[in-house]
Amino acid sequence: MRPLRFITALLCATTIATAAFAQSSDANRPAPEGATGSAARSLATTRQHMVVAAHPLAAAAGAQMLAEGGTAIDAMIATQLVLNLVEPQSSGLGGGGFLLYYDAAGKTLTSFDARETAPAAAGPDMFLGPDGKPLRFIEAVVGGRSVGTPGIARLLDSTHRRYGKLPWPRLFEPAIRLAENGFAVSPRLAAAILEDRDTLQRYPATRGYFFHADGTPLQAGETLRNPALAETLRILAENGADAFYQGDIARDIAATVQGAAGNPGKLAEGDLAAYQIIERAPVCMPYRRYNVCGMGPPSSAALTIGQILGLLEPFDLSVLPPAATQASHLFAEASKLAYADRALYIADPAFVKQPGLGLIDPGYLSARTSLIDGARAMPKATAGIPPWREGRLYAPDRSAEIPSTSHLSIVDDAGNIVSFTSSIESGFGSRLMTRGFLLNNQLTDFSFIAEENGQPVANRVEPGKRPRSSMAPTIVFDKGVFAPANAEGQAKPLYVLGSPGGARIIPYVAWSLIGLLDWQLDVQTAVAMAHVANLNGPTELEAGTGLVALNPALTSLGHTVRVLDMNSGLHAIRIGDGLLQGGVDPRREGLALGR
Repeated sequence: MRPLRFITALLCATTIATAAFAQSSDANRPAPEGATGSAARSLATTRQHMVVAAHPLAAAAGAQMLAEGGTAIDAMIATQLVLNLVEPQSSGLGGGGFLLYYDAAGKTLTSFDARETAPAAAGPDMFLGPDGKPLRFIEAVVGGRSVGTPGIARLLDSTHRRYGKLPWPRLFEPAIRLAENGFAVSPRLAAAILEDRDTLQRYPATRGYFFHADGTPLQAGETLRNPALAETLRILAENGADAFYQGDIARDIAATVQGAAGNPGKLAEGDLAAYQIIERAPVCMPYRRYNVCGMGPPSSAALTIGQILGLLEPFDLSVLPPAATQASHLFAEASKLAYADRALYIADPAFVKQPGLGLIDPGYLSARTSLIDGARAMPKATAGIPPWREGRLYAPDRSAEIPSTSHLSIVDDAGNIVSFTSSIESGFGSRLMTRGFLLNNQLTDFSFIAEENGQPVANRVEPGKRPRSSMAPTIVFDKGVFAPANAEGQAKPLYVLGSPGGARIIPYVAWSLIGLLDWQLDVQTAVAMAHVANLNGPTELEAGTGLVALNPALTSLGHTVRVLDMNSGLHAIRIGDGLLQGGVDPRREGLALGR
């Protein structure tokens, strides 16, 4: 093992190297009107490889693996393990995620579903109170009831066996050393602890980890150590993911969930032993001269982003500045239509028949686009009937999706690409901690009610089912069809991106894609743009940004406008011209590193 100071030295060295390579003509391009005040953050540029992640220490761990000749998967594993430690409120071994992977040698794109699953003992009344009515969200979240079978450990192990190069134990060393020696609590983590102090103190393990003996929360800059996590990581480094899903760790997870005072859950050792990741075909949507690829169901992201882009394709957005009223209006209207379909149709495909690619069928999108009036906002949209023989079978899902997630983007020396979004759902997940990591509350992404007006909700709770998600790992290619298409014989990857943000992940990523593909912004400017969103309700504008000035004009068009904080965490890489350019969301603490 190398000492902690090596990681610190690497962080400094790669930051200097990144600055030295910043020679793109886009690097000093002014931010568009309406961008956040932090949009001037430097565009990071490297030549060989790059990691963009939500915390500098995590990015440094991934960059270290790439510097040692590791693959994008090696770097992803090291990065994610450190994120578990330094950003515990967002992701980790107790959660799940979706991975989009491009294999440069084979010129193939695939995706891996490591979403959590409902326990075998789950039933339709899981989130109903004694009165038969849905629980309040916070009542369902805190405790064992909300915990699904975690998928991250199995994902890391399985993808390493297939695509890794460095020894498996090596990838654990940065996180183990940081867990043992400690790291400085970041301002973002300290603020999250303070904000969530009431629920975090409900259970002894989280109270003892995030608070001092006198009950005061950890402060930014204090050193935090996690010897329990270090021991868990050692076990996994030696024995692989099987040691997570069977044996002592699995028993401790199940006992923690079932023994949660006041709100026990049903997750059992058998659920852990049965868990598997699923390799799925990605969903790709031609948009103008590009091809936007992402994760299919149970993620709603690729289909919903594909719908938004497809609905907007008839409009020439390139002539509309990002801060133009018309740009936000059209984006909000397209989002309403897409979210109406999302709520009705999309769920775990193993349990629910759904339209699938029918939702992005060109004829269907053309008919839906006709509902967009450039001069007037529609009321709340209703779902359409895509080309699908089953017709409209379901009732809409009204479940919430609370943000606490992390995204990382990686390109290695060989051109392999990882776009990986991982999550424990809400901040600090279920607030249950075992073996040094927090357990998710992903089951609250299911609908709390199983049916409405006699019709089933597609995203209802069922044993072994994976809840619908908005996580949106995305890779953009230069051709509208993912097949041999150009002079070299294959479509080329251009952009890698994704974001945390709960149900708003979809508009965060879609809006950034418009910035990249229509407005031809550099990646740093695109991820820093002020946000507009609509989840088929009010049109939301990001507080503290220039877009707030659009409120009167949008209101005059019929929008109900809400101004609110919109804490994305977009991390993007542009690939091309012999350079890699990294964009880091200024709303969080992330960093782009490489050489």
